[in-house]
Amino acid sequence: MNNQTKTALITGASRGLGLALAKALAQDGWQLIIDARGQEALAKAHHELEQWTTVTAVSGDISHKAHRQALAVAARAAGGLDLVVNNAGMLGPSPQPALLDYPLDVLETVFRINVVAQLGVLQAVADTLTPGARILNITSDAGREAYPGWGGYGASKAALEQLSAVLAAELAERQPNVRVYWVDPGDMQTQMHQDAFPGEDISDRALPEESVPGLLALVYGDWPNGRYQAPKLIAEAAS
Repeated sequence: MNNQTKTALITGASRGLGLALAKALAQDGWQLIIDARGQEALAKAHHELEQWTTVTAVSGDISHKAHRQALAVAARAAGGLDLVVNNAGMLGPSPQPALLDYPLDVLETVFRINVVAQLGVLQAVADTLTPGARILNITSDAGREAYPGWGGYGASKAALEQLSAVLAAELAERQPNVRVYWVDPGDMQTQMHQDAFPGEDISDRALPEESVPGLLALVYGDWPNGRYQAPKLIAEAAS
């Protein structure tokens, strides 16, 4: 993939994995469209990233239709998207409650952001995807493994994984050059992970930057549609 004039949309790009990936792409010459709910953190990320590339920052919540439409406007203004990274998400309550104690209204919000809004972003920018574009939906091992206390978040990620799989099958017929990947980045030292374990020391987890090479392998490579784990991709590249 020639990256000289490529453009990426990364949601949840003001911190953690989203910001780490944005930095790597910016330093490699990509134009960026970034979003986040917090205006101050997004402005700080924008300022940092624009030392390397052209950056459009659009603050807002991906669960809001008007915000998704604003992202689509930015994508069209940039000449189309070569990469969409659905990284924004919601953990839910902290600490995580057992399912029988889970507030159902909060669970609906978690699903709205982690599943429905992810598809909403893709629907909004679908007509801006370039031939050979990549879609990366960031998921979690909690979507596969039955971790007590992770039922709400894990169920939403499981739904996102199935959504991604069906999307990949549909695009294989309609736009076979567009690839869809659902990616488990592994445990990381992020604010979301800290919120999941309030008061605990998570310094033994990897920094988000350590997962980025696995994501870049999918961005630049020719991998088939499917589910990937960033640490395994990194290990394969090193072997």
